[in-house]
Amino acid sequence: MSAEETRPNDQPNDASTSESVEPSAQDAPEVLTGAADAPPPDAAAPDLEYEAEAEKEEDLLEAQLEQAQARADEYLDSLQRERASFQNFRKRVERERQEIGRVAARNLLLKLLPVLDDFHRAMDAVPEDERDEWFEGVVMIRRKFERLLEEEGVTEIDAFGAEFDPNFHEAVGIDPDTDADSGTITEVLLRGYKYGDSVLRPAMVRVAG
Repeated sequence: MSAEETRPNDQPNDASTSESVEPSAQDAPEVLTGAADAPPPDAAAPDLEYEAEAEKEEDLLEAQLEQAQARADEYLDSLQRERASFQNFRKRVERERQEIGRVAARNLLLKLLPVLDDFHRAMDAVPEDERDEWFEGVVMIRRKFERLLEEEGVTEIDAFGAEFDPNFHEAVGIDPDTDADSGTITEVLLRGYKYGDSVLRPAMVRVAG
């Protein structure tokens, strides 16, 4: 047997080889046609629900804000009333404190006036020819006492020669034997004093009839 007769047997058959590499119809991937044919989901429905929820929440927040504002206005009004009441209370307490201080000072000054009266009586009783250096020393003490009272708001009421005024004078006698006009004060029996604008003690006087 020759070499040409045996060569075809050694080479592979082309037809059989091509048949072995071609894929079969069964091995082809399946194509899903159902998903592509389904209609798209409705995207507007979730948006409407979200807007409705947001609107409800906004309405709730507005209601809460109005309630909070109403409470704040109520608290502010109450605070202003309490503040005004407290200011009035402070003013009233201050007035009462000042009034108590004036009453206490008035009572003390009334107790000091008799001491000043004694100074005047003692000095008036000294004869003119006996008013020596000792007498002048007593005068200086009396003047110092009077300045002290003046610093506290005490002033003497004008009486002698003035027209009688029941608001400042107390008539304890009538003087018919005088050339002065009727109602004129002719003698001061006890000096009167004012404490500020009020009468601390009226002057006791005699008046021309």
